[in-house]
Amino acid sequence: MSNKQDFLVELGTEELPPKALFRLANAFKENVQQGIDKAELKFDAIKSYASPRRLALFVSGLQVQQQDKEVERRGPAIQAAFDDEGNPTKAALGFAKSCGVDVADLQKLETDKGAWLSYSALQKGVATANVLPEIITEALNKLPIPKRMRWGDLEAQFVRPVHWLIMLFGDNVIECEILSVTSGRETYGHRFHHNKAILIPAPSDYEVLLESEGKVIADFERRRETIRAQVEQAARNVKGHAIIDDSLLDEVTSMVEWPVAVLGNFEKRYLEVPQEALISTMAANQKYFHIVDDHGKLLPHFITISNIESTDIEKVREGNERVIRPRFADAEFFWKQDRKQSLAHHLESLKSVVFQKQLGTLFDKTRRVTRLAGEIAEQIGGDKLQALRAAELCKCDLMTEMVGEFPELQGIMGRYYANHDGEPGEVATAIDEHYMPRFAGDKLARTKTGQAVAIADRLDTLLGIIAIGQMPTGDKDPYALRRAALGALRSMVENDLSLDLQGLLELASKDFPSGIKAGKSVNDCVDFIIERLKTYYTNQDIPVEVFEAVRSQRPTQPNDFDARVHAVNTFRQQDAAESLAAANKRISNILKKTDEKIPARVDEKLLSEQAEKDLANQLTDLTVTVTPLINERNYEQVLTHLAGLRDNVDQFFDHVMVMADDKKLRLNRLALLTQLRNLFLNVADISQLPSGN
Repeated sequence: MSNKQDFLVELGTEELPPKALFRLANAFKENVQQGIDKAELKFDAIKSYASPRRLALFVSGLQVQQQDKEVERRGPAIQAAFDDEGNPTKAALGFAKSCGVDVADLQKLETDKGAWLSYSALQKGVATANVLPEIITEALNKLPIPKRMRWGDLEAQFVRPVHWLIMLFGDNVIECEILSVTSGRETYGHRFHHNKAILIPAPSDYEVLLESEGKVIADFERRRETIRAQVEQAARNVKGHAIIDDSLLDEVTSMVEWPVAVLGNFEKRYLEVPQEALISTMAANQKYFHIVDDHGKLLPHFITISNIESTDIEKVREGNERVIRPRFADAEFFWKQDRKQSLAHHLESLKSVVFQKQLGTLFDKTRRVTRLAGEIAEQIGGDKLQALRAAELCKCDLMTEMVGEFPELQGIMGRYYANHDGEPGEVATAIDEHYMPRFAGDKLARTKTGQAVAIADRLDTLLGIIAIGQMPTGDKDPYALRRAALGALRSMVENDLSLDLQGLLELASKDFPSGIKAGKSVNDCVDFIIERLKTYYTNQDIPVEVFEAVRSQRPTQPNDFDARVHAVNTFRQQDAAESLAAANKRISNILKKTDEKIPARVDEKLLSEQAEKDLANQLTDLTVTVTPLINERNYEQVLTHLAGLRDNVDQFFDHVMVMADDKKLRLNRLALLTQLRNLFLNVADISQLPSGN
């Protein structure tokens, strides 16, 4: 018998949640792999399978038995193991009993730290077949399932009822019971094409037999690419391009086992409705892929993925066309009805919608955002009047019929309705843009007006919610403040907007009701927002210590913060960085320990050592050189110049006694070090960087 065998586990269930399937499959694979590694079993490769009715893993070349290994246990110290007469104490007897031997069978372990009783034995490796049930059970228990369910009168709990279980190691079934199901070697094919048992002789036969006999493509990745190819071909058949959203593709892949693309059509008159509304209902409600022409304009076709290979494909097409038609008719009706009133007409109705009990209605929020957006627009060189108008209208589409039915179209429909009402183009665009970025990695507002309203809206939410004591804790963030903060930061940083968070939030605080006391929360709000940059830079592979070095100086203009971070990140890679970081740490420690009043300036007459004279002269020259660069925020050049200090700083610490007995000399040298440190602090506290000390 080979010392390696293939292993197959398959859990057959009722249809698993489509949006969770891919995540469950990856977690199952990761959990099982961790279990195998923990059991110290070697294997060649592990492959995951997932479809609506199954989670499966194929582990090739899995070791059939754990390796035998020498086990050594250390017991009590010799002094504690025997009494004065040499008789074993309770500690020695207890240790021997735990090892299953007599005290006489124990060994003596001597080290340079003392001597102990010890026990050594050869531990026989356990057969892999005996440990796999526990590995699989534990892996299933650790799956990210928010709410588990029971079925029938069974005690087992899982995300869906479980119907069959394959546990096949080599040619043999590992007999066990998991989730109240007894293991075997039978799987089941497609629910409609082949809902019969399929015998799996060996793990390597699984994928082929399931596809050839059972009409199931078990490989998630292959099934997804099959769907992609079919959708693209169907679009080409009508001279169009299929728009394939990855999240929708994953969801559709999780809903079918034998995908068949079906091209459907709808009446051209519906193309008069904003295409976002049609696309939204196709994707969100029906899981259809839409088709556009060479200019990105929606075509009157859609592609659905059927889970059966129908003998009458026309009936499948007609059925899907019949289902989508009422949804499109609703969108058409809403589009016509909403345009009977102007967007501004809905402003008054915002008074009836509570934004937050303590913070007032959406109307109250709109008034605050409007004033702040106007100020921001002026500061970034935008049109204040357009920003005021866009902010005033930005929430009005929430009261329309279309957004009421399709909430995901907020902002988008506001843009359409504003254009219909004859509002300035930038105002209409800003109503849509003020929601940007809508998600991680989304595009940002392009217009100055959109940027102003987007930032104002987020800052108002952040300050208001934090002021009423609803700061996010742990995983709880009901008002999505972390996302709002990152969105505001991205708008300022990536659009290089010179805006000061402290100033804007202090301005915003004046518009909240007096009982909220928002002014007292401004500093907390600034710190909360800036903290979000840590993850932002980590995702750019910038070390946390670079972020901390800049944050220590608390710059409150995000684009200025960003310039410092990138300058420090470049500087840390220079040869001088480690030495100067160490020197700054040393200086910081020296200055912390003294409570003497350090002079504001260095007295050149008190410079006695050549090393301190050289350093003082260089600092004087560098101050002249870098001051305009600091004012220009050219921090990279600042640090490049300061890197030249390394040799003189090293010489200073090698030859100069800072804490001299002579008070005048001591204070003068402390003033020199303060001048040196302050030059760096104009950019960041580089003592936070790794220094090797």
